[in-house]
Amino acid sequence: MNQAPKRIGIVPDDYHVPYAGTAEDGRKFFLSDELFDRESAYVGLFLWKADGSFDEVRVDNVRRTAGLPPGQAGSAGADELVASRLVELGRYVLEPIEVEPFTQEVDGVIFGWVGSEFEGVYSIHIEPGDFIAYYEPWDGLDYDT
Repeated sequence: MNQAPKRIGIVPDDYHVPYAGTAEDGRKFFLSDELFDRESAYVGLFLWKADGSFDEVRVDNVRRTAGLPPGQAGSAGADELVASRLVELGRYVLEPIEVEPFTQEVDGVIFGWVGSEFEGVYSIHIEPGDFIAYYEPWDGLDYDT
């Protein structure tokens, strides 16, 4: 079995990872409006210190997009909120980042990067929603949805 990584890469793309990079203050970030559970959707701003160690997560509960099947990720359509979170970052650069996985509970919901093993293969997936899963070599270039 492969093992849990100490760090994972997150690489911005045009699919599920449009916002990942470095904020003006040097912190690493990942911003998503596709986080969800059964009843809610969330805009989550995940922040790590410049060295890649966990710093904080900022979460906003938003309305889940009507018509999305249960268990399917999709934009919450919270464009103004996403724009506001980006402004909080100051001048930022979209670029690959290498950060430590973490979890944090916010209002009874787990947010972060959760590890799991299935049939000898270890993965790290984002919560809530489990819509991105990374595997070895942990470089962030490929993920499953």
